[in-house]
Amino acid sequence: MKAAVLRQIGRLDIENLDLDGPRAGEVRIRVLASGLCHSDYHIIQGDFPARLPAVLGHEAAGVIEAVGPDVPRLARGDLVVSCVSAFCGYCHECQTGHTQRCEDKPGKHDRPAGSRITKGDEAIYQLGNLGGFAEEMVVHHRAVVKIAPDMPAAAAALLGCAVLTGVGSVVNGARVAPGSTVVVIGCGGVGLNVVQGARIAGAARIIAVDLSAAKLATARSFGATDTVIGGDDAAAQIVELTGGGADYAFEVVGSEPTAQLALDAIRRGGTVVLVGMARLDGKLSLPITAFMMAEKRVIGSMMGSSPFQILLPQLVEHYRHGRLMLDELVSATIPLEQINEGYARMAQGEVTRSVITF
Repeated sequence: MKAAVLRQIGRLDIENLDLDGPRAGEVRIRVLASGLCHSDYHIIQGDFPARLPAVLGHEAAGVIEAVGPDVPRLARGDLVVSCVSAFCGYCHECQTGHTQRCEDKPGKHDRPAGSRITKGDEAIYQLGNLGGFAEEMVVHHRAVVKIAPDMPAAAAALLGCAVLTGVGSVVNGARVAPGSTVVVIGCGGVGLNVVQGARIAGAARIIAVDLSAAKLATARSFGATDTVIGGDDAAAQIVELTGGGADYAFEVVGSEPTAQLALDAIRRGGTVVLVGMARLDGKLSLPITAFMMAEKRVIGSMMGSSPFQILLPQLVEHYRHGRLMLDELVSATIPLEQINEGYARMAQGEVTRSVITF
């Protein structure tokens, strides 16, 4: 199979690899589409450690080609979407309905290199046990969910990360109440889904914040009612617009300055929701007594704060009923050979989401 392989920091190489068949609890998938997510870009740039060489990619849609033993509810020919939130089903978090926080998820550790992917005698890792930047992948059955067969593959792929993370942080993480005021800091692929999640939740006012005027214009098309250019006076503008601060501020950039902006933008009783993927050494400081007396909250939201096998089919229904914008998220469809160029355009802020199609 053809795949994009990370061998050295900074670029991916297109190579022909060998893929093993599915073992117990696994399925083999012919990938139809795979989104270029910023999380993978962090790894490509060396911001987070990874064992190399590896096949990246976690935001994929495809058709099941083969099913291993002990796989329930999935069959050859099913259209599925992958998600990095594979789960064991037995730990405390899974048993209490929080599979996204699984303590022993099948994707928690990369499989031993070469256990599924090789190149001759060379062992290749599957990052997160997925590896969607390839024509095929073998994954645990709890890393995918079956969806309606008529879903467009490019749109469906985005459900597994950007859409799930953004919309889920609103409806399940923060549980935004109808009539609320919401601030969204960072209007990339995930941020736009926070915006439309707030719209779906019935927020009365949605204030988008970004450094790019073009991204703010796109945010308006997804449901933002107001826009603010990021900068030193952004918090003051938000406080003035809202008459005292927002009920919720979603930080979707993953940086210390934008996290501080979120803290400064909420009213008494307000909630900061940390969604962006920050560096591992990132810190957030806050005045403890003032925060306590104002009854403010800071929460984290990972992968939509919900079991993806439940939320993802709900998102499909939102799309089919015209409430969820997916096609509009896809700025470009590209071949696998253009993956480095696609990430370069993403880094320059030129696209919302590029999707590899096979």
